[in-house]
Amino acid sequence: MEEKEKTENGKKGSFSPAAVVIVAVAVVGVSLAVLGQRQQFVPVVAGTKAIEFTLPDLGGGEVTLSDYRGKVVFLNFWATWCKPCEEEMPSMQELYDEFKGQPFEMLAVSVDSKGPEAVSEFIEKRNFTFPVLHDRKGRMKERYKTTGVPETFIIDQNGVIAEKVMGPRDWSRRGYTSMVRDLLKNGAKPPEAYRTKRGG
Repeated sequence: MEEKEKTENGKKGSFSPAAVVIVAVAVVGVSLAVLGQRQQFVPVVAGTKAIEFTLPDLGGGEVTLSDYRGKVVFLNFWATWCKPCEEEMPSMQELYDEFKGQPFEMLAVSVDSKGPEAVSEFIEKRNFTFPVLHDRKGRMKERYKTTGVPETFIIDQNGVIAEKVMGPRDWSRRGYTSMVRDLLKNGAKPPEAYRTKRGG
């Protein structure tokens, strides 16, 4: 009698293999959801890896950020309706012209919801020649967690953000281009070296 009770109690306290699998899947799902939420709130700042992307250019081609590994990348988010962006861009053109031929690339990412024709018209009218990409749905703007436009990320030769600049700058002023010049002259630094220079 006692043995029968023990056997029945043992059956009641055990889990079937299917139940164990269901619980394990649920735990993994919750963990991934929590991790995803955490990543949404992780700031994109100096000392962190630049987020990879592929975006269309105005000529119908595609540009991938990692294609420029080994170069200093000037990544700028802007829009045609943004007056500070428009005021900043002539100095960006000066910077682009100055470093042409060096391991440096400028990528100006338009976040306009309009078609590429409107962006092209804006660029051509002002005779800008630096590369322009189009983030029409704003996905990369969201992934880079920009708070507005313009916003610029200076990315080192290893794909790490060396400096983050919130708002417009006069890029013709040498003091504002010190990070770019330092990277071109001395190369990339360890990520922690950039963390003391987080900025806007």
